[in-house]
Amino acid sequence: MNELYRYLTLAVTPEWRRLSERDRSAQKAEFARAASSGAVRVHAYSLVGTRADADLLLWCVGDDLDVLRGLEQRLAATALWSYSTRPYAYLAARRRSQYLAGHEHAGSEPTRGTAGPVGDMPYVVVYPMTKKRSWYALDSQQRTRMMAGHFATGHKYPNVRIHTAYSFGIDDHEFVVSFEVPDVRRFLALVAELRETESSAYTERETPIFVGAAMPLEQALDAIDGATVRETVS
Repeated sequence: MNELYRYLTLAVTPEWRRLSERDRSAQKAEFARAASSGAVRVHAYSLVGTRADADLLLWCVGDDLDVLRGLEQRLAATALWSYSTRPYAYLAARRRSQYLAGHEHAGSEPTRGTAGPVGDMPYVVVYPMTKKRSWYALDSQQRTRMMAGHFATGHKYPNVRIHTAYSFGIDDHEFVVSFEVPDVRRFLALVAELRETESSAYTERETPIFVGAAMPLEQALDAIDGATVRETVS
C-alpha cells in the first residue's frame, strides 16, 4: 500500500504565550488528545532551537486522504489551533523508487513494512525537493547510472535512514525526503558528500529544511513554552 504522508508545522502566536500556565496546559492536553484519536499515526518533533518560524513538526501517516483530512479537522477544533499558524505543510505518498533495484540494503525503504519513521533515532531532517526539468529529459539509463552513484554515497552512512515520499501532481514540489539521524553532524557530512555527486547538479530546490527532535507529542508541546524547564527549575 502506498500510504500518504502529511507533514504539518505549527507556530504558536505571541498571544498564546501570554495565556496563563493553566490555560496553556489545558490547550496542549486537548490538542494531544485530538492528535491521538482516529486512524492516523502521528509522529511529533520539536523544532524549538532549530527553526525560528515554527515550533512543532507533525509527520502524519494515513492509509488514505480522508483520514488525514479528518485528523486536521479535529486539530482545527482545538483551542491551540486558533492560537497558531501553519507556516509549512506538505502532502506526499510513499512509493518505491524506480532507481532502487540492486541498491537495497538492511534498513532501506523496501525492507521496512511499516510506513513512516522507525522512531529509534533522536532527530529527523525533513525537506521538500524538486528536480530540474532537464533531469527528466535524460534517458532512463543516464538517470539510473547517476542515481547509482548517489546511492553508493548514501550506503557509506548506514546509520542515516532515508524515507522518500512523492508529491507529483498533489503538491507544489515533487518529493518530500525525510532522514532519521543519530547526530545532525553525521547528516551534514552525508549531504556535503552528496553535493559532489553528478545527480546533485539536477536539483532545482530543496528548502526549507527542518531539523526536529523526536519525542512524544506532549513533550514537544511542553517544549514550546518551556513547561518542562520551569518544572525542573522550580
